[in-house]
Amino acid sequence: MAVKARISNGGSAKGYVLLLALMVLIAAGASGLYWWKSESTKAYEGRTGVPQKLTDVKTVEVPKDSYDVIVAGTDPEGVAAAVSASRNGLKTLLVDGHNREILGGLMSLGWLNSLDMNYEPDKGVLHKREILNKGIFAEWYAKIEGDSFDVITAANAFNELVANEKNVDVLLKVKEMEPVVSESGSTSTVTGLKITLADGTVKTVQTKALIDATQDADMAAAAGVPYTTGREDLGDQKSRMAVTLVFRLKNITPEVWQKMAQRLQNDNDPGTGINEMSAWGYKDMKDYPPMNKERVAMRGLNIGRQNDGTMLINALQIFGIDGTDPKSKEEAFQLGKEELPHIVDYMKKKYPEFAGIELDATAPELYVRETRHIQGEYRLSIIDVLENRDQWDRIAFGSYPVDIQRMSPADTGAVVTVPQQYAVPFRSIVPLKVDGLLVVGRSASFDTLPHGTARVIPVGMATGEAAGAAVKIAKEKGLTFRQMAANKDAITLLQETLNNQGMVLQPFSIKPQPFMEHKAYDGLKVAVSLGLATGGYDNNFALDDKSNQQRVANMLEGMRKFKPETLSGSPSAALGKDTDPKNLPVSIEQAAYMVALMLKVDATRENAVEVLQSRGFLKPETVEAIANKQELTNGDTYLMIRDVYNAVKDLK
Repeated sequence: MAVKARISNGGSAKGYVLLLALMVLIAAGASGLYWWKSESTKAYEGRTGVPQKLTDVKTVEVPKDSYDVIVAGTDPEGVAAAVSASRNGLKTLLVDGHNREILGGLMSLGWLNSLDMNYEPDKGVLHKREILNKGIFAEWYAKIEGDSFDVITAANAFNELVANEKNVDVLLKVKEMEPVVSESGSTSTVTGLKITLADGTVKTVQTKALIDATQDADMAAAAGVPYTTGREDLGDQKSRMAVTLVFRLKNITPEVWQKMAQRLQNDNDPGTGINEMSAWGYKDMKDYPPMNKERVAMRGLNIGRQNDGTMLINALQIFGIDGTDPKSKEEAFQLGKEELPHIVDYMKKKYPEFAGIELDATAPELYVRETRHIQGEYRLSIIDVLENRDQWDRIAFGSYPVDIQRMSPADTGAVVTVPQQYAVPFRSIVPLKVDGLLVVGRSASFDTLPHGTARVIPVGMATGEAAGAAVKIAKEKGLTFRQMAANKDAITLLQETLNNQGMVLQPFSIKPQPFMEHKAYDGLKVAVSLGLATGGYDNNFALDDKSNQQRVANMLEGMRKFKPETLSGSPSAALGKDTDPKNLPVSIEQAAYMVALMLKVDATRENAVEVLQSRGFLKPETVEAIANKQELTNGDTYLMIRDVYNAVKDLK
C-alpha cells in the first residue's frame, strides 16, 4: 500500500506539473498568435491618421554624359535597383519615361495601396512568420502604415530612400527612352540610353549596364530581347488578364468605417475582413449589372482607407485591353469613367453605410497586370512554384498564391496553387541575346502562370535590389551578366552582398505536399502546366474525385491551344445532345474517343483505346493504372492528357 501510495502521490504531482506546463503553453501560444497577428496587421499599431504632404522629388534637368548604371523606370523595382546600385558605390541614373512627378509608379500613381505579402512557411502557432524578402523592401515597408497604406505615405517613403543616396541622379518626365545597342557578330550589347528630354533635347548617356525596371520590359523589347505576351506560352494568343481602374470615394467618416466593420465582422464569411487601413469583402458586388456587359465587370471590393478621409476601391475590371498600347489604355480609362457613376450609385442604394459616399477621382495610371514576359537564361515555371523549388542562384523568394485574374466577364479567374516558398533565380533577370542588360519586376523571365505569384511588389523589389548589386560584381570581376549567371563564385558573392544589405537568402527545403505522392502526379503536372487544373487556396486538386464527360471535353478543348495544328479536331463532338454531360461519368472508352476526335485519328468509341495505344498516344501502363475504367477520376484523365502531351509536344 505504501508503495502504491507513493506511486499515486508521484502521479498526482506529475499531473500538476503537466497541467501547469500545458497552461504555460496555452498562454504562450495565445501571446505568440497575438504577436504574429499584430505584426501581420501592422496598420493597427502604426497609423497616425494624419495626412502627409507630398514631398518634392529632387531631379536633375540634364543628366551626365555617363553613369555606371542606368535604371529605367521609377516603379518600386526601379527604386530598389537604384538604391542598391548606389549603396554599392555606383554612379546611378534613375530615369522615367512617363509623365510622373513622384516615385513609386503603380503603388503611388496606380493607387495600389495594398501589398500582396510573401511570408515564410507556417511553422506553428508559437512561430512568428517573417516576411521572405527583406532588404530594401523591408526598409521601405517600415516607413508606411502596413500592408495597406496611404499612397502619399508610400510615395514619400520611396522619395526618402532615393534622396538619401548621394550617388543617384533622378530624371523625370523624359519624352522618350531608347536603348543604344552595339552589334558584334551574333552578340548585342547595351552601351547607353538615348533620352529625349522634356524640352525636346536629345541626349545619349553612356553606361556599362542598363536595368530595365519598366512595367512592360520596354527597354528589353526595344533592344531585341525575345519575349512572349500574356498567355502566349500556353498557346493562347489573345487572352489578357483584366486591367483595373482604381477609384477614390470621399466622405468616409469614422462612422462609415465602423458600419463597414459591423457588416464585415458579422457576415460569417472567413474570406472577408477589415482593419484600420483596409477592408476586403462585399463579394456580392460581382452581381453589379454593368452598362457595358462585354467589357466591364465588378468583383468583391478591395478597399484601402486613406488618411484624408477617402478610400480607394480596387474592384473595377476592364477587359480586352492591350497594356502596351497607349490608345488601348486610354480606351480603358474611358470605359471605366463611363461606368463609375453607375457603380457608385449602385453601392449607395445597396449598402446603407455607403449612402453618403461620392466619387472623388480615378487613379492617374491604369493597373495593368500582365503584358510581356522576357525570355531569360532561366524561365520560372509553374512547376517550380508548385513544388516549392529552391534555386542555386536564388535572389528572391515568393509564397503568394498563383492568382490568375479574369480574362473576360464570363471568366471567374482562378488560384492555381498556393506555394509555401519558392526561389527566383538570378538567371531569370538575365535576358537572352542582349548583354549589358538586366530586367526586373513583373516582366522578368517568368511563364504566364508563375507570373501570377511572382509579379507582386516584394518579389519585384528583391529582384531590383539584386540587379543593382550585380552590376558592381560584374564590373569588378570583368564578367558579362550572362557569364555571371553561370559563375557560382560570382553568385555566391552576390548573395553575400544582398544578405549584408538585409536580405536573408539561405537554402531551404520544403516537404513534398500530399498530392505530389499521388499516382497521378505526373499527369497533374502536365495539366497544371497547360492551365487545365487548379488547386485553389487549399491546394486541393481533387485527384480522386470522379470526373465527368463535360469536364474532360472542356480540358481537351483547352489543350488544343497548345498545338492547334496537331490537335485540330473537336472532342466535344463526342458528347450526347440529349443528356447533360456534366452529370454523366466518363469511361476510358469515352475519354479515349474524345482524344481520338481531337487528334483526328480514325477510331470508334469501341476501339479508341486500342487505336491510341497503337499510335503511341496512350501508354499501356496508364490504362493499367486506371482502377475503375467505367468511371474515371480527375487523376486518371490527367494521366491520359500527359500521354497525349508527351506524344505531340515535339511534333512540328
